[in-house]
Order: sequence, then C-alpha cells, then structure tokens
Amino acid sequence: MSAAPTNPTYGEVTTQGASTNIAWHHTSVDRSGRALQRGHRSAILWFTGLSGSGKSTLANAVNSALFEQGLSCYVLDGDNIRHGLCKDLGFSDAAREENIRRIGEVSKLFLDAGVVVLTAFVSPFKADRDKARALVDPGDFIEIHCAADLEVCEGRDTKGLYAKARAGEIKEFTGISSPYEAPEQPELRVDTGAQSLEDSVAVVLSYLAAQGVIPQGS
Repeated sequence: MSAAPTNPTYGEVTTQGASTNIAWHHTSVDRSGRALQRGHRSAILWFTGLSGSGKSTLANAVNSALFEQGLSCYVLDGDNIRHGLCKDLGFSDAAREENIRRIGEVSKLFLDAGVVVLTAFVSPFKADRDKARALVDPGDFIEIHCAADLEVCEGRDTKGLYAKARAGEIKEFTGISSPYEAPEQPELRVDTGAQSLEDSVAVVLSYLAAQGVIPQGS
C-alpha cells in the first residue's frame, strides 16, 4: 500500500509540471462535510481486467445498486472517456499511461466531491495503477480485478476486437500483442468469467459495507 499523499500548503506559490505561479485554495465545503450530509464515505472503485472481462458491466451494475440505495455514485467508463477527455490519445504504452494518469486525477476529484466513483478501464500496467493509487489516502483506492481469463474474454468478443487483433488489424491490443499485468494483491478479485453478475455485485457491495464505505445492510 502507498503512503498518504502530501497535502498542498494553502496559499504557497509553487510550480507543478508546466504550471507556474499557482497556489492551492481550500474549498468552503470539504469531503468530510459531504460524507456527513450524505451518510456514506466516498471511494474510488478501480475495476481492471482484460477487454471482455465484464468491467463495465459490473461497474454499472454496482452503480445501479448504490444509486437505488440513495448513494452518490458515478461511472467513468474507458470507452466513454475516449469520446471526450481522452479522445486525443491512442493505444501506445505512452498513451495508455497518460490515459490512466488523467483518470486517476479525475477520480481524485470525484473522491473529494464525496462520490463513490467507479472506473472501468483495462489499465493493463501495474505501475500506472499504482500511480493512481498513490494520489489518494490508503483505503480510498479499491482495486477490483475482474479476473476472467483470456479464453473467456475472447469467446465473448462483443466488439469483435480480439478477432481483429489476431488478424493484425489492431496493433498493441491487450492480451494479444500487448501485455496485461494482473493485480497481485487487489482489494477484491471477482471471478467475472464464471460467477453470475448478481453474485459479483453482492461481493463488491459486501466489501464496501465491511470497509465502512457504505452503511451496513444497505
């Protein structure tokens, strides 16, 4: 687990990357105030797995369950994000790294806003996922490995991507011509290749309740 991130000093003029002469300003309402008002913690649920492993399906099903309970939640889906925020990025290793960097920063904003944010991205590289985790405090980043194996994912092939990758029509495709580094110690490993969606949702909700993210019995 990573150490807690360093909090910026209010009013201190600094340089961050290419941004010069900037200072951090504290907002009038903080995360703890939002949690008190809403009755639940915020958290980042980071769903990772091969294409076709069920990341988006599970993230959206959990999102629906949380919403039905009156909790604040939002899904950041890999394909949807590439329609806007990340539409300038391709699928090279460097582009994938930048894609996940942006999502990590956006997820951190949702966390501060008091929302349970569910991200559904292949995010194939451990180093990139670790960088996203390091942005927030321990316990705020919940890595969920959708652990369907390649054979199952390729059999689903809902978008025909594996067939195109094997035919050489898609370069640098995760699981075929680009590696997937599976999480070694995720908070949750869900067998989305074998168990039902209902059972997978129950596993995630049970974990969130046990960790105090959502109320027990909700």
